[in-house]
Amino acid sequence: MLIRSAIDFNIEVAILDPNPEAPCKENAAEFEVGDLNDFDTVYNFGAKHDLITIEIEQVNTKALQKLSDEGKKVFPQPHIIEMIQDKRIQKQFYKDNGIPTAEFILTENLEEIEANADFLPAVNKIGKGGYDGRGVQVMRTKEDISKGFDAPGLLEKLIDFEKEISVIVARNEDGAIKAFPPVELVFHPEANLVEYLLAPAQIREDITDKAVEIATNLAKKLEIVGLLAVEMFVTKNGEVLVNEIAPRTHNSGHQSIESNMTSQFEQQLRAILNWPLGDTSLFISSAMINLLGEEGHTGVAVCKGFKEVLDIPGCHLHLYGKKMTRPFRKMGHVTVRDKDMEQLIKKIDFVKKTIKFVSDEQ
Repeated sequence: MLIRSAIDFNIEVAILDPNPEAPCKENAAEFEVGDLNDFDTVYNFGAKHDLITIEIEQVNTKALQKLSDEGKKVFPQPHIIEMIQDKRIQKQFYKDNGIPTAEFILTENLEEIEANADFLPAVNKIGKGGYDGRGVQVMRTKEDISKGFDAPGLLEKLIDFEKEISVIVARNEDGAIKAFPPVELVFHPEANLVEYLLAPAQIREDITDKAVEIATNLAKKLEIVGLLAVEMFVTKNGEVLVNEIAPRTHNSGHQSIESNMTSQFEQQLRAILNWPLGDTSLFISSAMINLLGEEGHTGVAVCKGFKEVLDIPGCHLHLYGKKMTRPFRKMGHVTVRDKDMEQLIKKIDFVKKTIKFVSDEQ
């Protein structure tokens, strides 16, 4: 999706990816297979190019820092990526900089979690390596402690929230900042990843203003160049608390391709190239539904029901070109647009029931 935006500006994109069959392979000007965590691989790839950016945080930041030290443009900055790679350091940054977030305790192992049993109910998050819902364990009672991570992590107070929202904010080298309107996230009950989102979030105007202010403040404090996705809880008493951040284009911004004046992908390019940032306003209400691999299906992917979805006015299908499916793997998304929120909800329900990713062997 970033490459498609880059084509509009005659920008050639080279890709380093560990998967030789990565969907972007056919669209990239150059494509190289390599381990994103290997110093030499990342450094040698970056040394050949003018500007380096990421679409996943799990990358060798030491190599990126060396490239930056040698004068290469690397955005977001390597020290920011490194900080966000560790949820412990990330949470401490919020606390040190007055960013509202849930109360937390840093833990080194399962023994320390047990020693803080009186802090429950809480969420145990592993410090490094968690992604797309992995590395997160809810602990409501002492009996849940055995499910925790025997590794450096944190206990975060379980928040009785009303909604989960996300704000994507962009900042360029000149310090210009623009935020996208908040979107509302609805999570899959089992997979712990976003099932669908609503844009705009169905929240009060003062909550919207507060969320945008927090996201903007975070981008300023980090002095990030690029995009920053800020996931937040809205509590039942109107507090807005930062949950986690991602320094890249984000799943909570995919609907912007069809529903905002500027997509998050174009905005990412504008930010890292130090161009004027685009208009982020929403011109129509929309939803984004993640298309996940069906439970019980692993193998060559088959998409069923997409023709029926394409027959709905305002629906746009994005398939990611992944040849193999497995349970809860993100295989694509559908953006649905409608001026009427009630009709939009009906379209979401239809898409969820209709389109399925299954394997051809099962």
